[in-house]
Parts: sequence; C-alpha cells; structure tokens
Amino acid sequence: MKHTKSMIMGSILTITAIGQIILAIVLYNPKSSAARINAGWIVLWISAVFGWLPIFTFRRKGKVTGRGYMHTTVLVDSGIYGIVRHPQYLAGVLINIALPLITLHWLVIIPGLIAAIITYSDTYDEEKRCIEKFGEAYRGYMKKVPRMNFILGMIRAFQRKQKRQK
Repeated sequence: MKHTKSMIMGSILTITAIGQIILAIVLYNPKSSAARINAGWIVLWISAVFGWLPIFTFRRKGKVTGRGYMHTTVLVDSGIYGIVRHPQYLAGVLINIALPLITLHWLVIIPGLIAAIITYSDTYDEEKRCIEKFGEAYRGYMKKVPRMNFILGMIRAFQRKQKRQK
C-alpha cells in the first residue's frame, strides 16, 4: 500500500512539476519586475547546486553499489550532506519557489505550491527509509544537520569546523 501511495504521489509531483515548467515558459513576462525576476533566477540557480552536488558526493563518498548513484552503502554526512540532509528535495522546493517568482502568475504559483508541499512531505518518508538503512548513525546525523534549512546548515557546518580546529 505504501508503494502505491508513493507511486501516486510521485506521478502527481511529476505531472505538476512538468506543467509548472511549461506554464512558466509560456507565461514568462520579461517586462515584469526585474528585481523579482532576478531573485527567481538566483533561487533557480541555487536549486541547481543542491540538485547536482549530491550526485557527485554520493558517487565519491557513498560507496555506491549498482548503477544508480542513490544506492549508497554508507551514510554520507559531509559535503552538501553536511549542510542539509535532503539537498535534492530542497532543490525541488526551491524550483517551485523560483518559477512563481519569475512569472508571478497564478497558473504557475498554484502547481508550485502543490509540488513544494508534496516534495517537502516526501522527506519524512525518506527519513524513515534512512533510519531503517543506517539506524542510530542516521538519528545522530539528524541532530547535527537540518532537514532542508541550508542557511542553518551552513552555520552549523561552520561551527563544527571551528570546533574541530580548536
């Protein structure tokens, strides 16, 4: 039953995200507020960083088995994963913030809101899977690294680095 729910939510998320991207392209108005549009592009580029870095981090540090980079055999808690526990989910949420900022059209805002909520709620299921896979080590990691708050994550990473240097 959980697998069916996950598939349905994944399908809704995919359709919503694709629709939002298409609508953002169609409804883009370059004559709108330059500051808001630029902020949207900045958020979009930040989402790209959080979306792509995990691929390289997992391949380098995760002792990946099989073809997919997500099939790690060790808990990765450094690099981008030392800042946030779910960087790719964060990327999804940031995309769903960026596109409405760029277009400011309700047809982009509504699917973005839906997709952001679904993406964020998926992190709870991912946490359960990670606890099952890595046990207490993951619980300790949860205490050190925020779920998706990258500003707090950078502050904590900086504080951990300062402690190690003392």
